[in-house]
Amino acid sequence: MTLEEIVGSWPGEKSERPWGYYMVLLDTERFKVKLLVVHPRKRLSLQRHRRRSEHWHLVQGEALVTREGEQIRLVAGESIDIPLGATHRIENTGQTEVVVTEVQRGEYFGEDDIERFEDDFGRA
Repeated sequence: MTLEEIVGSWPGEKSERPWGYYMVLLDTERFKVKLLVVHPRKRLSLQRHRRRSEHWHLVQGEALVTREGEQIRLVAGESIDIPLGATHRIENTGQTEVVVTEVQRGEYFGEDDIERFEDDFGRA
């Protein structure tokens, strides 16, 4: 099954962003699971969260992760933890979609828990 087939058949909402999109796969009181798709040559804002940590597992593509100023290259099959309060971003450095599963843990998972420091789309 292709990514397009999975996205097209998913009953949940697809949230479009300037860098790509995400879909919420599971949302509970203690954790939330998302699928992130980052378009080629796009990146998320440099950000941090005050109320949650994240675990990213790269399913497809190649990415450059910035975490607390350190730049870490990931390829499909690799994972990284983003601790509570750490500045972070993910960038698609390749020519194909980057697909990431994101597991959030904490006390709150709302989009208003994003504090942006830099953003390619004027949202900081």
